[in-house]
Amino acid sequence: MSTLRNALDELLSDIGPRIVACSGGIDSLVLATVAHANAPEITTIAHTVTPAVPSAGTARVLAHARRNGWNLELVTSNEFDDERYLSNPTDRCYYCKTNLYDAVTALAAGDLGEATILSGANIDDLGEYRPGLIAADEHDVRHPYVEADIGKAGIRSLAADLGLVEADLPASPCLASRLYTGTRVTAERLRSIEMGEAVLAEAGFAVNRCRMRGDDVLVELPESDRDGCGEALLSDVASAMRAVLPGITSVALDTRPYRSGQAILGVA
Repeated sequence: MSTLRNALDELLSDIGPRIVACSGGIDSLVLATVAHANAPEITTIAHTVTPAVPSAGTARVLAHARRNGWNLELVTSNEFDDERYLSNPTDRCYYCKTNLYDAVTALAAGDLGEATILSGANIDDLGEYRPGLIAADEHDVRHPYVEADIGKAGIRSLAADLGLVEADLPASPCLASRLYTGTRVTAERLRSIEMGEAVLAEAGFAVNRCRMRGDDVLVELPESDRDGCGEALLSDVASAMRAVLPGITSVALDTRPYRSGQAILGVA
């Protein structure tokens, strides 16, 4: 067993009943896997199904739950009833996580008794603009990776040690992160983005983003991939997105390469 796994296991062993908030991304999948293996009888995995969660993430959670016997709870968060979230301010993530942790807290206070909520935030997240961490603090959420001083590279190493096929899974935050600040969050926009990114992934671009500013779409790709994205592919992306959202006016390759968080205006 790796040193990282030992550190995480030791930390988790001191936590009683716990609920792992699992989006289906690599960070929360690894945490859920380790927490369940550590003490399955006191571990619950919570996953919320909303238009902002990529369908592939939900599919991964359900597959792991079936395969590994997780105690899985699907929760309903209410961010799509929250105008503060829908208006998409710079701190949209705060309102998203507030609604998520409200729902998970209600679960923790119900049939499960008083359980500690765990998130997959890691030390690399601490240097980024993450208003969702404020919501986590307000809900007494613990971050085992942070407490164990584990970053993204360590999580991928843990995933490989665990034999998870997702060890090299590209980061895929919530679909609302593709909307430029001030572009209203709608289920149709998010579904359209998911369809466009699926076309790019199928074409071999594992890391890609379809960012929306109003009704215009900017496709972001890493610098090394930009030359491989021609007009024919952009046309295919536009067709897939317009099948969900006919009002899209343009789809173009961004003049800048992919960069995490680029849709949050005012954040360097």
